[in-house]
Amino acid sequence: SMAMQGQKMRCAWGRLCLLLSLLLQLPSSQAKCYFQAKAPCEYEGKQFSLGESWLSTNCLLCTCLHPVGVGCCETTQHPIDFPDWCEAHYDSQTCQISVVQKANPSLPCVKSVEHEWGSASTPEPL
Repeated sequence: SMAMQGQKMRCAWGRLCLLLSLLLQLPSSQAKCYFQAKAPCEYEGKQFSLGESWLSTNCLLCTCLHPVGVGCCETTQHPIDFPDWCEAHYDSQTCQISVVQKANPSLPCVKSVEHEWGSASTPEPL
């Protein structure tokens, strides 16, 4: 269709546009992304072609942008607002970050009722 063709024309740098659209799809705005120019699209002995993605052992989602390089983004969402008696615990097996109590890391960090996690779910007063 004509719309598709217009899209292609605007995105002459197709590979870079691909990277940008992938990065914009990430749920967390906290995610850090890295771009390695001329990095080989190879990971743990496996060869990847343009547009293919893989999850690295350090929880980065990498996308092959051959021949431009490789773009990688963090997949874990970093908690940014928690009380000082808690700490972020990173599990490299699951690529998850949980917030736990410093005094007892086996217990999750649960804020008391008067300190709500955030007012995103509560409607604004009229």
